[in-house]
Amino acid sequence: MKKIIALCVLLCVALPVAAAEITVSAAASLRDAFAEMAVDYQTLYPDAKVKLNTGASGTLLRQLLHGAPVDVLATADEATMRRAVAAGAVRADSRVVFAGNALVLVLPQSSPHKGFAPADLRQAGVRRIAVGQPDSVPAGAYAKAFLLKQGLWADVQAKLVYAQNVRQALAYVSRGEADAGLVYRTDALSARGKVRVAAALAGEPVRYPAAVSSRSRQPAEARRFVGYLQSARAQGILQKYGFSKP
Repeated sequence: MKKIIALCVLLCVALPVAAAEITVSAAASLRDAFAEMAVDYQTLYPDAKVKLNTGASGTLLRQLLHGAPVDVLATADEATMRRAVAAGAVRADSRVVFAGNALVLVLPQSSPHKGFAPADLRQAGVRRIAVGQPDSVPAGAYAKAFLLKQGLWADVQAKLVYAQNVRQALAYVSRGEADAGLVYRTDALSARGKVRVAAALAGEPVRYPAAVSSRSRQPAEARRFVGYLQSARAQGILQKYGFSKP
């Protein structure tokens, strides 16, 4: 009997502990920074594994509401997160704001336009303007709000090319398929050499919140990841990619 007990103890000690895997749904503009942070987090916590799912914030929320196995939701705006809280999709007490950003006007690197300002979007030579879909892409909602405030919306609405996420809008401009685009500063930085920033656009502050999914199967690990987002290590990575402190 003692031998059996001893054998059981040895087996329990020898068996590897399964890593706590979490799925993090993050706004498309966070893709590069979060990819690096996932590696850093797993280095810091070898018992954890992070799987990333990126896309438009509104799309990520719909996925979560339809039962997608998500542990952490990180959006590019507070409006989407408020809807997530109201729907009971995330734990309100876990919500934090961990980064900031800004909207900019970009042109293809090869664009002949010089000294280009937002009002120049009215020019006949500007035929296609890339923006995110306002109903599901926060960058698109910010872009629409800016154009409305500047009195440009009615004049340029027919020129708008809607993208499924902000990275797609950036791609349209970088490939020269759009004459201009309204994207985040961090996206413009990721495409240096392909696009150039024509103007920084004043408007509503861009803030990134994160929260633990109410359906998380690894709530403790999910909370640890959300806490990590506010750490000096994570903030250093975010700033490397052009994000500002919240």
